[in-house]
Amino acid sequence: MQHLSRRHFLLAVGATGSATLLKGCAITPPSPDALSPKAQALTLSSLTAPETTVVKLGYIAIAESAPLIIAREKGFFARHGMTDVAVSKQASWGAARDNIEIGSAGGGIDGGQWQMPMPQLISEGLITKGNRKIPMLSMAQLSTQGNGIAIASQHAGKGFGLDVSGAAEYVREMKASGKPFKAAYTFPRVNQDFWIRYWLGAGGIDPSKDIDLIAIPAAQTVASMRTGSMDGFSTGDPWPSRILRDRRKYGFLAVLTAQIWPSHPEEYFAMREDWVRKNPKAAKAILKGIMEAQMWCDDPKNRAEMAAILAQRKYFNVPSDLLIGPYTGEYILGAERKTVKDEKLAIRYWKDARGSVSYPYQSHDLWFLTESVRWGFLPQGALGEADRIINAVSGEKFWREAAQELGIASADIPPSTSRGIEKFFDGAEFDPEKPQAYLDSLKIKTMKA
Repeated sequence: MQHLSRRHFLLAVGATGSATLLKGCAITPPSPDALSPKAQALTLSSLTAPETTVVKLGYIAIAESAPLIIAREKGFFARHGMTDVAVSKQASWGAARDNIEIGSAGGGIDGGQWQMPMPQLISEGLITKGNRKIPMLSMAQLSTQGNGIAIASQHAGKGFGLDVSGAAEYVREMKASGKPFKAAYTFPRVNQDFWIRYWLGAGGIDPSKDIDLIAIPAAQTVASMRTGSMDGFSTGDPWPSRILRDRRKYGFLAVLTAQIWPSHPEEYFAMREDWVRKNPKAAKAILKGIMEAQMWCDDPKNRAEMAAILAQRKYFNVPSDLLIGPYTGEYILGAERKTVKDEKLAIRYWKDARGSVSYPYQSHDLWFLTESVRWGFLPQGALGEADRIINAVSGEKFWREAAQELGIASADIPPSTSRGIEKFFDGAEFDPEKPQAYLDSLKIKTMKA
């Protein structure tokens, strides 16, 4: 995997915009002359031509959304006949949830980027207004890794690293003093909530009792730490890394989710089921565009251009050089701010050390539901309903058909809906054939009958 040279980076962002971007003002779009050609449109048959060319997809301005943005910007959606795809920035996960409820016909969205298990929770009516069930289909995983947990600088030297057991007593003393450790995630009961809970629990800190957890939008995490209103946060790149750019050194990056669970499932692409059932060929056309965008994103020669595209004001609105590190596995970790370079820690969109990133494994759906039971978000009886919940939302059939129509090599199409046993940094293992055994092995949990 090649490293990006400064010259390559400057060429990608464009001579007129590079200096501005490197100084932190991410409002200048890349020079058209520096961009690679867009994907060429295909001649489609009646079997693959979409029923509609119009769809509205939502995204949050974090690294997981890159395939949606790149598919729009580089012509991969249009290549497969989806010429009128709107990619709409969502103010928060709550806003995305509200917009999927009303659909594009009501001014909302038809689908987009989701933390897990939001598609299942929306389908079950567990996080919607009036508990209205909005059937969803989870159709592709967008990325792996690319999340981190940042800690405020006043807690440096207190044991906040991969193994957080050294901070356990310190955290409990904060609680006893009446000033509990406050940490944030971007939406309750989903990915970034699970990552910080797993990390703390592995170190002997009970996230349900020993600290206060709150939800704030990703773009507000850094500002909240600057004001001292929280002690840590869990979210996706580029926000954990951005805290390091402040000269006053408000915080540090304590741990990466790639360290907690290598090659872990991150966020997903999911759509309203009624839209997919009405437009199955269009849904597969969207998936093909996403898949090709994921392959494009993983190509080392495209990463500087990708960073420049994502950095624009209309998308992430951050310095584009802030995005390069996560794509090459370069991070500044710990209160001592040590630079770590390891490709195994990088964000990936199409393939990783375990094989397919894009394929929506049902075994991963089961892990998210099992963790939901662990923390009392769902009753223990939900495990008995897991097959029904997962099968109702699984869109892996559409992924598989889209991959075959796209001509993806059979070796890159997983033969099973299970990725097998998953291993975590603390030695715990999740066997999708034995979810209860996994639960029983965990010391810290908050289970409900």
